[in-house]
Amino acid sequence: MTDARAVAESVFRQQSGRIIATLIRISGSFDLAEEALQEAFTSAIARWPESGVPDNPAAWITTAAHRRLIDALRRDRTRREKEDPLRYETPTSYNPAELDAESAFDASSMNYPDDRLRLIFTCCHPAINTEAQVALTLRTLGGLTTPEIARAFLVPEATLAQRLVRAKSKIAQARIPYEVPPLHTLQERLQPVQAVLYLVFNEGYSATAGDTLIRKELCSEAIRLARLLCTLLPRDAETLGLLALMLLHDSRRNARTDPAGELILLEEQNRSLWDRDEIREGLDLIDTALRLRNVGPYQLQAAIAALHAQADTYERTDWRQINALYVELYSLSHSPVIALNHAVAIAMSEGIEKGLRRVDEIGADGTLDDYHLFHAARADLLRRLGRAPEAIKAYSRALELTRNPIEQNYLRRRLIELTPSAS
Repeated sequence: MTDARAVAESVFRQQSGRIIATLIRISGSFDLAEEALQEAFTSAIARWPESGVPDNPAAWITTAAHRRLIDALRRDRTRREKEDPLRYETPTSYNPAELDAESAFDASSMNYPDDRLRLIFTCCHPAINTEAQVALTLRTLGGLTTPEIARAFLVPEATLAQRLVRAKSKIAQARIPYEVPPLHTLQERLQPVQAVLYLVFNEGYSATAGDTLIRKELCSEAIRLARLLCTLLPRDAETLGLLALMLLHDSRRNARTDPAGELILLEEQNRSLWDRDEIREGLDLIDTALRLRNVGPYQLQAAIAALHAQADTYERTDWRQINALYVELYSLSHSPVIALNHAVAIAMSEGIEKGLRRVDEIGADGTLDDYHLFHAARADLLRRLGRAPEAIKAYSRALELTRNPIEQNYLRRRLIELTPSAS
């Protein structure tokens, strides 16, 4: 029972974005696709312990979910108002009364090339507000739960749930097409898509919940989709910068945890474990992007990541250049998180005391009170200054706010290290 459940849960984490994109393409309905997928997973958990785990679990679940879509269509075929939301986006004629659940669907169609890219552009239609665009894409494509997304947005779970409902309702009522838009309108839809891809990558790179720090499937999916965007827009500097940023961060993936899965910070990482192929590609991409002379936030972040990637050691990192890049980045995007990262760069380049003062200035208005990395960064600077009691208090607050067990373990280790000297 445990093995079958573990396989089903693994498929859900790794393949739900691919499967749900296929189901939405087939049905045209977010709600029906999600319901069918959930029923298919429930069926898998119930049946696999007795029948055995199939050779291709993802294809089994996709086929089972498709059958449930057919059943739903047949039940509702006499109620036109129920059929229309399903039929208006379907790429071919789709008569539920004539479909055969065993033969009408080939599970290999879950590899339909642009399903997930189509889904992102549907979720990021300008008729939907930005917060809902990101939340809906993370919920469907990223397979994140509503509580996980709410934590990522620092909003109440009920608020996030309402955004999801309104977004799906808007897509159905406005009959937003399930498609990648034509090239002449692509640019106006690009910014929210880029934001969504970066958030999907970030959730994979530092998971808000779960038993691991890194969700590799989300990082890989975000990179794959960013490559598709670059193919569509090969001279869009920010799209190139976004892909470069992802690759440069992802290059450090294998060095971020030890064999036991515990967190290793950048300062202590074994740089020989960094993926040099990803670094080379990322450096080439950011060089190409910057030569286009249309600098944006993703390019600047990628340039910062490039300086880390090029440093032989943490001590030889060009922190002054990183500091200067953060000044430019903050001028384009007045984000408190960017300001916090800039403060750390100030600490490394101009002195810990000065950096800490800047951190405290950023935190004065309370915007980052519930952001665990704010307290963790502040705690680290206090630790470096030998102010153990204050560092313990800050680490403790970060621990209260952190949901990922790997990050929790790291913070506990820091607290243990500091406790003897706190007295």
